[in-house]
Amino acid sequence: MLSLFRSIFKGNETSGRYPKRLVDEAIERAVDSTDPWLRGLSGYRRELRPAVLTAIDHVVTLVDGLAPVRPATRDGYAHDPLLQAMFLSSGQMMQLLHELLQAHAVVGGAACALLMMDLEQRGIFGADLHGDTLVRDVPQVTVSFANHRLLDPCKTESKTRRLLKRRAFDHLLSLALHRMATTKKIRKDLDNRHALLQAKLDILRSGNWGFDPGTPQPPDMLADLEKQLADNEAQLQRVGTDDRSLEVAMQLLIDVLGRPQQHLWADHKLLAVDRMGIKHATAGDAAPELQLEELHDTEGHSVVVTLVTIEP
Repeated sequence: MLSLFRSIFKGNETSGRYPKRLVDEAIERAVDSTDPWLRGLSGYRRELRPAVLTAIDHVVTLVDGLAPVRPATRDGYAHDPLLQAMFLSSGQMMQLLHELLQAHAVVGGAACALLMMDLEQRGIFGADLHGDTLVRDVPQVTVSFANHRLLDPCKTESKTRRLLKRRAFDHLLSLALHRMATTKKIRKDLDNRHALLQAKLDILRSGNWGFDPGTPQPPDMLADLEKQLADNEAQLQRVGTDDRSLEVAMQLLIDVLGRPQQHLWADHKLLAVDRMGIKHATAGDAAPELQLEELHDTEGHSVVVTLVTIEP
C-alpha cells in the first residue's frame, strides 16, 4: 500500500504533460485510497487511466490558479483590506498564525501555507446614516471569518502548492470513497465491508487528509494512522467482494475522477465590507471590495482560502 500521507507530485508537473511515474502512482493511489479489491478487475489500470489523467489536469489547474501569495505581516496587514477583514488586528493575525504553525511543527523561518476559513454572514438590525440622519433598526449583514486553519505549511511556495495538488487529488478520492461507503448496491449483504470502508474514510480524515476540517497530526500520530490503515486493508482483503459490487465501485471512482470539476471546484466572490464587518451593496472608500477565493465540493463544504507567507 502506498503511504497515503505522502505526496505523489514532485513540483514540475505541467498541465497535460505528466511523467509516466506520476500517472502510474496516481492510479495506484486511487485504488489504495478507496478499495484495493478493484485490482481484481481485469484491466483496472487501463480503465482508470483516462479519469485519473482528467483529475490530475484538474488539480494542477486548480492549485496553480490560486491567487498569488499575500504577506501575512504587519506591513502586509496595513495595506490589505482582505487580511483586515479576516483578522481583528495585525497582532491577533500574527499570534494566531504562529500558533497554527506550531501545531504543524513548523518553527522559525518564513513559511508559506494555505489559509482556510469559514465565511459567516449574519443578518442583524443596526444603525446607519442616511444623509445626516442616524437611522436605527436598519437591516444589515455582518461578514466575519471563523475557524482559521493552515494547510501544508512549507519553507517555499512551490512545495506548498505541490502538497496542495496532492491534497486536492486526495479530496476527490475521499469523495469517491464516501460514495462507495454509502451506496446501497455495495452495502447489500456486505455490512462488514461497508463498515470497513467507512472506518477507512474516518481514519484518513482524522489524518487531515483532503480539505476536510481536521487537526494537523504529528509524525508519530501519522505513523499510528498508517498502521490502522494497514490493519483496515487486511480486513478488507479477508472480507472480499463480488464482481458486481466491484464494478459499481469502479464506476463511482471513475465518475468522480473523470468529472472532477463537478465534485471539487473554486470560484470567486466579491463583497464590499467596512471595517466594522458590515456588508455594503457597493464598494467605496469606507467599504473596499474584497475578492474571496472559495473551494466547494459536492458534499456541501465551502471554505475561503488564500495563500499566505508567515514571517518569524
